[in-house]
Amino acid sequence: MKTFLVRTALAFATLVPLAAAAQVSLSITLAPPPLPYYAQPPVPGDGYIWVPGYWAWNADDSDYYWVPATWVLAPGEGELWTPGWWDFQAAGYLWHAGYWGRSVGYYGGINYGYGYSGTGYQGGRWDHGSFRYNRAVSHIDAAHQRNSFSAPPSGPAAPGRTSFHGGAQGTHTAPTASQRRVPAGTQGAPTPDQVQHEHQAVTTPAQRATVSHGAPPVAATPRPSAFVAPGVERARPTPPPREQALNRPQPAGRPGPEARPEAQPRPEPQARPEAPARPEAQRPERAAPAGRGEPRQEEPRR
Repeated sequence: MKTFLVRTALAFATLVPLAAAAQVSLSITLAPPPLPYYAQPPVPGDGYIWVPGYWAWNADDSDYYWVPATWVLAPGEGELWTPGWWDFQAAGYLWHAGYWGRSVGYYGGINYGYGYSGTGYQGGRWDHGSFRYNRAVSHIDAAHQRNSFSAPPSGPAAPGRTSFHGGAQGTHTAPTASQRRVPAGTQGAPTPDQVQHEHQAVTTPAQRATVSHGAPPVAATPRPSAFVAPGVERARPTPPPREQALNRPQPAGRPGPEARPEAQPRPEPQARPEAPARPEAQRPERAAPAGRGEPRQEEPRR
């Protein structure tokens, strides 16, 4: 009976749209694969927030599907995205769905990259009704440079590409006091574009973990559901250069790439003063030995 209820709940969960997934608790005995490496497409327009990719479970196939990372238009001014996350407990791996809110909540301490280093979001901030992008973290093209700033990421990033919290292989970051105080009922559901985006991913066989071997062909998209649009990024075997150079916290006391002072010109070497001429050594004349007469006089040299 217990097995039947679990199977029924999982089958029902695959039919529930992402918008209602916050009310569904999945328990899977198979660990999600590591997060793939991928490059971030440039922001497509003002007001778009980066939503990292994640592994979603499809009970019909008993397999994970990669839902690509993408830029999503925020549902309202001041709204930020808290990513969903897998949590290992005694019964298996539980899924906590992502949500919109006025602040970024707890997402298991997982390093999703590009501003989501395990806590908070450093890819940009809301400022007087518009979202300003952090060029040191997000991929901003020339058309959106005017609405951006540069601040190196701060704080240590969670190590590795672990996609879940808990257990021997997962992250172990605990929620902060402010993250625990997120009021109930303030978590906004994913947008319809996000729901369609996930549905397209879990119905695309190439996105399956057992087919892609953890390297999905569509790892990130410039917009939701744009799986074949220009700018789609595939999974990479190693971190892309931008993620290595810009998504790495700066060591304490070391300025960021744009905060370093300009090199100062070296002063020209000063000429050394000439050493004073040494006086010629004067040899004392030797006295003639006693009893041998007058000393011999030397003729002056010509």
